[in-house]
Amino acid sequence: MLFPKQGSSHDEVMARINDALTADLDWRGGKIWSLVYFAGDDVAEMIRDAYSAAIYTNGLGPTAFKSLKRLESEVIAMTGELLGLPEAVGNMTSGGTESILMALKTARDWARAEKGITEPEVVLPTTAHPAFHKAAQYLGLKVVLTPIREDYRADVEAVRAAITPNTVLVVGSAPCYPFGTIDDIPALAAAAHERGVPMHVDACVGGFLLPFVERNGYDVRPWDFRVPGVTSISADLHKYGFAARGASTIMYRERAYRKHQFFTMSDWPGGLYGSPTLAGSRPGGAVAASWAVMTYLGEAGYMRLAKVIMETALAIRRGIEGTPGLRIFGDPDVSLMAFGSDDLDIYAVGDALDQLDWHPDRQQNPPSLHLMVTPAHEPIVEPFLAAVRQAVESVRAGEVVSGGTAAMYGAAAKMPDRGAVRSFIADAVEGFTRVDHTP
Repeated sequence: MLFPKQGSSHDEVMARINDALTADLDWRGGKIWSLVYFAGDDVAEMIRDAYSAAIYTNGLGPTAFKSLKRLESEVIAMTGELLGLPEAVGNMTSGGTESILMALKTARDWARAEKGITEPEVVLPTTAHPAFHKAAQYLGLKVVLTPIREDYRADVEAVRAAITPNTVLVVGSAPCYPFGTIDDIPALAAAAHERGVPMHVDACVGGFLLPFVERNGYDVRPWDFRVPGVTSISADLHKYGFAARGASTIMYRERAYRKHQFFTMSDWPGGLYGSPTLAGSRPGGAVAASWAVMTYLGEAGYMRLAKVIMETALAIRRGIEGTPGLRIFGDPDVSLMAFGSDDLDIYAVGDALDQLDWHPDRQQNPPSLHLMVTPAHEPIVEPFLAAVRQAVESVRAGEVVSGGTAAMYGAAAKMPDRGAVRSFIADAVEGFTRVDHTP
């Protein structure tokens, strides 16, 4: 597409956008199991109206946009209460990746200032989100990977053994994305505290779900600021907080520690400059929409949605466990789960589900299909489980041969040169983002 010589009408523009959207998978109908957290049309209308009302505001200028300063501070105050420490401090970010990057940047700069550490290391269980590896690459931190136990939770003794004088941060997940299991946060935090190392909990997925699951009477493993030694927590508003995209939080136990997150410049001709997070300009619409959905739903609304999510997840889990040949990996604590098979090509099962217009995500180590349950999945439990059973029978009967993602993941698993696999992934990313200049 070339830059248009003349503009188009509003109706023409929207018609083309709506036409493009027809190519998307049916997230509203619960046909996908990641990426979208839909809580109903009323919530969608609320966040859309709030975002639109603040669409021209900019979080870079808190003195110009006092509204955003107030709304963000109230979001942070409400988040601190949910995470077990009303006096916690923090900031809103654009998403979990930025929150995680800020946590690592803060730990690195704190360790440099307080301990003189110049070769910083971060200890990560293998289930920690790739955003930690991304942040470490950007920030020049060495990643020290530790294994998980048979229950798919971090191996605490391995983490303890991995801590060195250069360690600036220990990480645990609540829950980890691949298996939906919450790490033993009290033990990890104790191991970190013993060596004077900060402890970060990645609750990007669970931060706005686990508090309401617990308030609904479910047993929830300790994970938040009520655990001694937990220094920081990342929690995404645009996941189970049901806010508009571009909204997360990074929260800290101590104000002095958080100061290492900030960027400041005193000698720029354009004036004194300071920003709390990675972004300079920040969309005020994301702040307003987050405040709006938290206020609109309140505790009662979030508890209602958490109940729906947990009941739906448990029903799906029971259905999968009751399907011969399939098994759930570990004991998921909330609404994420992975399932595989000891005698079937699980990727072929995934391809069969794709053919039936269901689209679970693929995982590896071990090969599995991944589900992330939201309220949108409540009406489709039985149709989905029927499709799972049909897909399994199709694979058993040889009606579905390995192809598509089955072939891709199978080939990647057999390649001993992981650098070659990373190069393959980079080529795929380049393909996704390539601009076709052919007239």
